Order: sequence, then C-alpha cells, then structure tokens
Amino acid sequence: MVQKATKMARLSVDGEDSVFELPVYSGTEGQDVINVGSLTSKGYFTYDPGFVSTAACDSEITYIDGDKGILLHRGYPIEQLAEQSNYLELCYLLLNEELPSSAQQAEFVDTIKHHTMVHEQLVHFFRGFRRDAHPMAIMCGVTGALSAFYHDSLDIDNAEHRRITAHRLIAKMPTLAAMSYKYATGQPFIFPRNDLDYAENFLHMMFATPCEDYKVNPVIAKAMDKIFLLHADHEQNASTSTVRLAGSTGANPFACIAAGIAALWGPSHGGANEAVLTMLDEIGDVKNIDKFVAKAKDPDDDFRLMGFGHRVYKNYDPRAKVMQQTCHEVLAELGVEDSPTLKMAQRLEQIALEDEYFVKRRLYPNVDFYSGIILKAIGIPVEMFTVMFATGRTPGWIAHWNEMIGAPYKIGRPRQLYKGHSARDYVPVGKR
Repeated sequence: MVQKATKMARLSVDGEDSVFELPVYSGTEGQDVINVGSLTSKGYFTYDPGFVSTAACDSEITYIDGDKGILLHRGYPIEQLAEQSNYLELCYLLLNEELPSSAQQAEFVDTIKHHTMVHEQLVHFFRGFRRDAHPMAIMCGVTGALSAFYHDSLDIDNAEHRRITAHRLIAKMPTLAAMSYKYATGQPFIFPRNDLDYAENFLHMMFATPCEDYKVNPVIAKAMDKIFLLHADHEQNASTSTVRLAGSTGANPFACIAAGIAALWGPSHGGANEAVLTMLDEIGDVKNIDKFVAKAKDPDDDFRLMGFGHRVYKNYDPRAKVMQQTCHEVLAELGVEDSPTLKMAQRLEQIALEDEYFVKRRLYPNVDFYSGIILKAIGIPVEMFTVMFATGRTPGWIAHWNEMIGAPYKIGRPRQLYKGHSARDYVPVGKR
C-alpha cells in the first residue's frame, strides 16, 4: 500500500553534517509513524530491541490503545463483540473485513462445520508421538503436517486457495486440539459432529467417550466460545509477527500457522494463563496470600504475581472485564465457588483492584488471570491451556497472513548492531 506523508521529520546526525528528511504517516487511529526506510541507503539502521517502537507493516485488522484500554477488531469494540456476537461471526469479520449478512453467516458456519474432520491418515501421525508429549509439541507438528494433505490449495497467490485454507484451519484446529488431549489420556479420538456449534463440538470431542452419551452444558459452551472470541486476535504480537515473518518467505499457510503456534508456546506469550495456576498452586492457601503479596512488592524478591498487568494495556484489559463475568457464571454453574483456588483468585483480584501499590502501577487482573481459572474449572488440564489459546488465535493469524500475502510485501529481514570481533586471520590448530 502506497503511503502518503502527512508531515516530515528531520533527523540530524553529527550536528548539521547529515540531515535527513523522513516522511511521517498517520493511521486512522494511534500514533504517527516515521518512515526510516531511506536511512539504509545513507549507511544507517535504526536500533529497536524487541521492535517495541517499530511498525513493520500497515494493517486494517485490529487496533489497541493500551493507555485507554481499547481493543477494536475492524473498528468494532471487543466489549460489543463479546456481548452481542460469537466466535465464528468474529472469524468471518477478521477474514472478510465486514460483519456477515444472515445468509453469509449461515453459509460460513455451514462451511466450517463441514471442514472439521481431518484425514484419517493423520491418526497414524499422532501415534508417532510419545504419550507424554506436550500437546503444544503435537500441535506444532500436526498443523504443519496438514500441508502434506492439502496440495490442492497451496498456491498462496490464489485468493480462492487462501480462502479455502483459512476455512480448513479454523475448522480443524479444535479437532486437532481435542485429538492431542485424547492421545495423551489414552482415550479414543471422538469425531466432530455437524449438529453442534463450534464450542459445543470442541467440548464434545474433548470430553465425550464411546461408552455413553455426553451432553454439553450450554453455560460451559458459551464460556468456551467467549474464550475463543477474546483470544481471536491481538494486533502485532510475537506469534502474529512470527506468522507474518514466516509468510514473507512465501511459505505455505499451514507452515506459517505452525510457526505461530511455536511462538505462542513460549511462557512469556501464550503460557501466561498456565503460569497463573502454577502461581496459585505455589501460594497454596488463601491464608498465605498476604505473605506472597509482600514478596511481589519486594524489589529484591524474584517472586511475581502472574495474571496482573499487561505489556500493552496500561489500563484495565477490556477482555478481562468480559472474562471476569464469564468466570463467575461458570463457577456458579459448576458449584465450585468455594474451591481453594477460587478463594485465592478472588482475594488476589480484590487486592489488585484496591491496593495502592497495584493501582498506582496499573497492575489490573488481565484476561489470562480469569481464563486460567475458567479452563481449570471446566476440566481442561493446565498443559492444554496454551492449545486453547492457539485454537482461538487461529483466525487472527490467518487474517494477518492473508492481508500481507494479498498485497505487495517484502521478505522480513531485521538488521542488527554487530558487536563481535572485527576481521581476523584464521590460525591453524597446531599454532593456537
């Protein structure tokens, strides 16, 4: 996309000896962006560890204002989507830029339902893993392996192929997720059912067995749909940027999504809700809360309260507000309001919202704090938490990949500040 400068910035190096005029671009929302691309030809790069101040692309998908606690998908506030929409409608929105009509939504839902099965040969692929393999290791492998089964839609320059692949990935991800769980438990795989909606189908594949009928609790299904919806996209985060970087090489979409899953696996990214439960296990009992809060406040103590604060949000995470309500609905439905884990979580939540130390630092409970508690209550094991995240995030990854591939793009090639040895001569081993 050709950008038009709204103003110019001046960069001076060594006084007035080198002065550069750099175009400044403005988006529809957010900060202005200085285009530093011309500096390369002048012998300079910019230095930005973690790319925290660098816009590597332009995008029309998601916007975040962390200071104000705003999250928009195609312009729609996440609170409105969570209250009035559902996961598959959001998938359609992310992929197609606009909300669907009734006919478009019905067609999209029907398409997803009829793509949920996976090739039977994939069962043998699962059997190559150890039974105690981490489910995210399995998800990396089987998602990338899908490219071996769908040669008919791997032309990334073909818009129809990209559309078909998007549908297949959204449809099959919950099937693969449930299969990774069943494989670890030694239970038989459960086939998807077209008479169930997206979240219901996932829960059925997770928890049903051939021994008896399994009825999906509608409150739990609604909560699962909301978890998927709230994780569907979050702008240029580490895993989404990984998908874009892999996609910039021309790699097939299944490989790119597998790369995103691998990035999400990191405990600093997708493992945050798992870390919340680990922290609560470490605290052990509500009577220990004050001691651990004091440890968290101590600058010389390595202990951290997980699930509070966010790298992007310096206000209350808007997704956390929705998840908080869902959390209480699920726990009330399951009758576990008095569980030790919940009591600890509720006490920590109260402290974070009232204690001056946390309020001053804007360390509010985030979406991971509540989602981990919900998933545990539903019966999903901790090692599957990041798999839930990956399942929900799939449409966002695909939307960003498709947005990039559908327009002129460059292969990603970050630069570096080299601080190693200067050129030196090789010394044969006998003379060292």
